[in-house]
Amino acid sequence: MRIGIGLPAAVPGATGELVQAWARRAETYGFDSLAVIDRVVYPSFEPLVALAAAAAVTERTMLVTTVLVGPLRSTALLAKQVASVQRLSGNRLVLGLGTGARPDDYEAAEALFAGRGSRLDRQLEELTDLVELGRFGPAAPMPPTLVGGLSTAALARMARHVDGYVHGGGPPSAFARMVAQALSAWADADRPGAPQLWGQAYFAFGAGAGPGRDYLRDYYAFTGPLAERIGDGLVRSRRQFLELAGAYREAGCDHLCLLPTVASLDQLEQLAEAREEVRVQ
Repeated sequence: MRIGIGLPAAVPGATGELVQAWARRAETYGFDSLAVIDRVVYPSFEPLVALAAAAAVTERTMLVTTVLVGPLRSTALLAKQVASVQRLSGNRLVLGLGTGARPDDYEAAEALFAGRGSRLDRQLEELTDLVELGRFGPAAPMPPTLVGGLSTAALARMARHVDGYVHGGGPPSAFARMVAQALSAWADADRPGAPQLWGQAYFAFGAGAGPGRDYLRDYYAFTGPLAERIGDGLVRSRRQFLELAGAYREAGCDHLCLLPTVASLDQLEQLAEAREEVRVQ
């Protein structure tokens, strides 16, 4: 199982200097990917711009969206952004897409919240040709593509159109349940082989646990009482991380991304130390 780390691009207070320093150090420590998440109505960096900034200071690490809300963007703009990051990074992008669940983001983007699933379906049908033929930007190879979501429609979308599934986070047992459904959808679609299976979790070690929990409660406030559960699920120690990584690996995870909730390089360093223990197990 590969292990990646999120950029702090969605954590309030993060600076551009920190995002790039984080990316450099993550590559030095050998993390397999740098991940970003997507919001409009939040004091966060635009995710594909953040990945472009990371691409400028790294050479090998995969750059992944876990996930980008496709229907917030026109298909033409999305194709141009994807192709641009691919060319700027030397084809290191992994494109995770989903529909999102926040009406305020859609309102701010002047996009319709209703019908977003069918619009994402159309985007997935058109995106490869638009990216590879360069109709709206530089021609580039279509990156490996994942779909996120918990619904039957999301899993069917994954099986029809893309290379794998990315889970939105939570305990390993929840990931394992979604993996079973993803594999079933893949088989129902008569796809050969198996889908890539990606997981993610939020972390803040030591003194960062309190601020990290507060950040998650704020970021997910739109979910109501569920925001408390999300905050309580924060990975707060090396022991919890080792247990989580082992359980995700046992559940069939190919790639686990740990997303920061505190914009401080010491958090990256602590996770890097813990990751070394996973690698030797």
